[in-house]
Amino acid sequence: MLIGLRIDNFAIVEAAELEFERGLTALTGETGAGKSLVVDALLLALGERAGADAIRAGATQAEVTAVFDVGAVPAAGAWLQEHDLAAGDECLLRRTVRADGRSRSYVNGRPVAAGLLRELGQRLVDIHGQHAYQALLRPVAQRGLLDRYADAGDMLAEVADAHDAWQAAGRALQEAESDAAGRAERLHLLRFQAQEFEALALAEDEWPQLDAELRRAGHAQALAEGGAAALQALDDDSAGAHRLLAQAIGQLQRLVNVDERLAEPLALLDAALAPVAEAGSVLRHYLERLEVDPARLQWLEQRVAAIMALARKHQVSPQELAALQASVQAQLAALDDAGPGRAALEQAQDVAWQRYQAAAARLTAVRQAAAARLGAAVSEAIGGLGMPGARFDVALLPLGEGEASAHGAERVEFRIQANTGDLWRPLAQVASGGELSRVSLAIQAATLAQGEIPTLIFDEVDVGIGGGVAETVGRLLRGLGQQRQVLCITHLPQVAAQAHQHLRVSKRAGDRHTTTAVEPLPAAARVDELARMLGGLNITERTRAHAAEMLTAAQQV
Repeated sequence: MLIGLRIDNFAIVEAAELEFERGLTALTGETGAGKSLVVDALLLALGERAGADAIRAGATQAEVTAVFDVGAVPAAGAWLQEHDLAAGDECLLRRTVRADGRSRSYVNGRPVAAGLLRELGQRLVDIHGQHAYQALLRPVAQRGLLDRYADAGDMLAEVADAHDAWQAAGRALQEAESDAAGRAERLHLLRFQAQEFEALALAEDEWPQLDAELRRAGHAQALAEGGAAALQALDDDSAGAHRLLAQAIGQLQRLVNVDERLAEPLALLDAALAPVAEAGSVLRHYLERLEVDPARLQWLEQRVAAIMALARKHQVSPQELAALQASVQAQLAALDDAGPGRAALEQAQDVAWQRYQAAAARLTAVRQAAAARLGAAVSEAIGGLGMPGARFDVALLPLGEGEASAHGAERVEFRIQANTGDLWRPLAQVASGGELSRVSLAIQAATLAQGEIPTLIFDEVDVGIGGGVAETVGRLLRGLGQQRQVLCITHLPQVAAQAHQHLRVSKRAGDRHTTTAVEPLPAAARVDELARMLGGLNITERTRAHAAEMLTAAQQV
C-alpha cells in the first residue's frame, strides 16, 4: 500500500508531504484547487511521461517520492527480487524532472529506466478514471481478472502445458519436413561412398604390404644385380670373403702357439666364418626367388593406383581410408535410424492438439460460467451507480479456426450496454470518464476477493451523479477500503463522508505565484469541509449540522 508521498515543485505544488492510511481516503477541495495534481504526481513517481511543464514556475527541478509497503504484495516483491532492487518491506520510488525535460527514476535509491518504474507501478497502483493508467482497459488484465474470478489457475497451467507440447510437436514435424530433402541428399551421397569402399574392398593393413611389394617389384633388377654381386663377394672361389676368412684363420692357427695373444683375433674370425656362410646361403635363396611376375606387377600397379585415387578424392592419405570408411558407415547407420518418421510425428502432433483442445474446452466452460456470474454482479452494481439502464457483459470471443493460445481458445472482452437496446461496446470505448470510473468501481466491488493490486485510485467517480447514487458510490468505495487501500477524488459530500481518511486540497495565492496545499483533516475540520461541499459559500448552522450527521452516520457503517 501507499504509505507516503512527497511532492516538491510539481506544477503549482511547492512542497507537500502526505501520509496515507489503510482504508478509503477522500481528496476534496474547490474546483481548480488541484485535486488531480496528487494523482498526477503519483503517476510521475510511477514512471509516467512528464515534460518541463511539470516543473513549478521559478523552480529548476520537480521531484516526487512515493513510499510503498510491499510486504503483502507478492507480485511487487517478486519483481523487486528479480531485478535485484529489493530492500525489505518498504519500497521507495523517486522521480525527478529537470527544466530541460530530462527525467531520472530511482527504486530504493538505485537508478532505473522509466519503463521499469512503470512495470513496478502496475503492480502497486491501479488508477480508474479519466487517466490513461487504467488496467481494466487492457485485454490481458480483463482476461486475468476473469480467470482469477473463476479460480481457474490450475486449468490455465494445464492449457499452457498442452499448448507448449502441441507447439513442440509442430516444430518437430516442421524440422523433419525441412530436413527431409537434405537428409535424402546426404543419404544418397553416403550410400554412393559406401559402395565405392565396398568395391575397393581394402583389407586391414593391406596398404603397407602393397606399398612395400610394389617398391620391391619396381627395383627388381637393382636388387638382383646387387644381391648377385654381394653373393659373389662372399662365395668367390679365389677371392670370396668366406675363402679369405678361412685363409686368415689357418694362418693364425699356426701362429697362436707361438704367441697366445693371437687367440683373441682368431676367435673373432672363427665366429665370423659361420655367419658369412649363412649370409651367402640366404642371399642365394633370395636370388632364386627374386623373379618378378609381369602380371603380378601390373596388378600391383593397378591396385595401388585405385587406392591412391580414392584417397585423393576424399583428400586423405591411403592410411586414413579405413577410418573414413568406418565413419561413412556410422553416418549411414545414424541417418537410417534418425528418429520417428513423418507419420509418427504427425500422430504426435494430432495427439497434442487433441489434448490442448480438451484442456481449452474445460477452461472455456469454467470461463463461461464465471463470465455469466460476473456480468450479472457488475450489471446489478452499476444500476445503483447512476446508470440504471446499463448492462455489463463479459464476452468470450473464439479464436480463428486452427488458432491456439497458451491462454485458452478465446479472447476475453469486457463490454458495456449503456441503455437497453443499444449496441454492446468494448469497455475501452466508453467515452465518459465518469461512466468508466463507475463501471470500474462496480467491477472492483464484484471481484474484490480476486484483486491483486493493493492501492486503487478513483478519479472523478461522482461525475453526473448525486443523492442516493452518490451515497451508494461512497458505500462501495468504503467497502473496497475494508480490503484494500482506496484513494478517491470526489466532489460529493456523500462520498467524502464515507472515507476513513480525508485530505483537503486548497489553492493559496501568494505575492508572486499561486500554490496548492494538501492537508489531512481531523474530525471537526471534516465537518467544515463537508458543509462547504453541501452548501457552497453560504454555510449555515443547519448545513454544518447536516454535515456532522452525514459524517457520523457514514462512519458507523
